[in-house]
Amino acid sequence: MTVCTHNRILPVRLENIPQQLKTRPQWVMWKAVGDKPDKVPYSASDGLKASSTDLLTWSSFEEALEAYEDGEYAGLGFVFSSGDPYTGVDLDNCVDDQTGQIAPWALEIIRYFDGYTELSATGTGVHIIVRGNVPNRRKGDIEVYSSKRFFTVTGHVLEA
Repeated sequence: MTVCTHNRILPVRLENIPQQLKTRPQWVMWKAVGDKPDKVPYSASDGLKASSTDLLTWSSFEEALEAYEDGEYAGLGFVFSSGDPYTGVDLDNCVDDQTGQIAPWALEIIRYFDGYTELSATGTGVHIIVRGNVPNRRKGDIEVYSSKRFFTVTGHVLEA
């Protein structure tokens, strides 16, 4: 599988974000900070930094979208919580930024989970969102979170 990426922040494709996620009040906006870049979450209610562990700093999709569309933020993010049925799988450094080719190890994981799958904000990784709950863990370029983390959401859907 090949996708088009050029090591930049991808614009959000709103129409592709699953409605099941849009209905949950677990949204933040984010800014890119530093060279990597680090993705720092912000609250739509007051414009201050949001916390992945404080639901009072999250908002509805509509509120986050309105703040994002003002142009100050790089994108939207979904916060995983113990109160939702979702788990996020983050595959880092698996998309070649020159060719768009997805690494075979990542394709295997994408096909295994068969969930909502999209390019990460930089286009060099992949996010998979599935129903389920597992302990948070990280091993190399693979991270899995069911709570206390947020994922950038791009709407750049991948079909495996």
